[in-house]
Amino acid sequence: MLDGDFSILNLLRIGVDIGLVWYVLYKLIMLIRGTKAIQLLKGILIVLAVRMVSILFELQTVQWLTKQALEWGFLVIIILFQPELRRALEQLGRGNLFTRSSITQEEKLDKRIQSIIQSCNYMAKRRIGALITIERETGIGEYVETGIPINGQLTHQLLTNIFTPNTPLHDGAVIIKEEEIVAAACYLPLSESPFISKELGTRHRAAMGISEVTDALTIVVSEETGGVSATKNGELHRDINEEQLREILHENLSPNAKSPEKKSLKRRGNKNG
Repeated sequence: MLDGDFSILNLLRIGVDIGLVWYVLYKLIMLIRGTKAIQLLKGILIVLAVRMVSILFELQTVQWLTKQALEWGFLVIIILFQPELRRALEQLGRGNLFTRSSITQEEKLDKRIQSIIQSCNYMAKRRIGALITIERETGIGEYVETGIPINGQLTHQLLTNIFTPNTPLHDGAVIIKEEEIVAAACYLPLSESPFISKELGTRHRAAMGISEVTDALTIVVSEETGGVSATKNGELHRDINEEQLREILHENLSPNAKSPEKKSLKRRGNKNG
């Protein structure tokens, strides 16, 4: 308590105290975000709001019910969320509790990249044609609307299955946004550039076309040769290997990737044929 003493030391102590509490609360919220525990938190807030209303309007029965819910709720939380609590305590013991958010982002990116690479490798070996466009900063909703909504979690199995020949969705482009396959069988604008090699087909021209009007990164698997190519900012890089593809994906999909005005694909393989 201050007791009328507003010294700089006391104010600093209170500021640090409040700051630490808010920091811990923020990290805990980030820890449970996206899990079923966040729904429980919303439920608790609703119960508290109902209890405040019942006290305000002197609703005796509702007060009793909400009181029982809050008194026994702690025990119910322990029983229902025992696995989550154990995992949180394990992370605290390893010192990972407050660094999980950054690790999670890296893990998501690695999983995303690995799914794309696995799918491309599978299709390249079997010469299955594919056109994969990955949204970055520029929205490409108008091209999503030309296809069939998927809105499914990105996995290499789903991505590969979409391009399997003689299936309804194999013709056209797949558009990916973050960890989600948004749509398939999408139509992309074809490039009119006279510098594109005549031996390249519609997929490569579509990949070049979308790269000329947006900052999207597009991966092409050739049906004729099984070669993998990448386009971005109007540049085409052909016959890239797995490591080059991984590096391209990391460079352009990581959260600290530079804007398209400052950075483009490094020159790899044969450019534009």
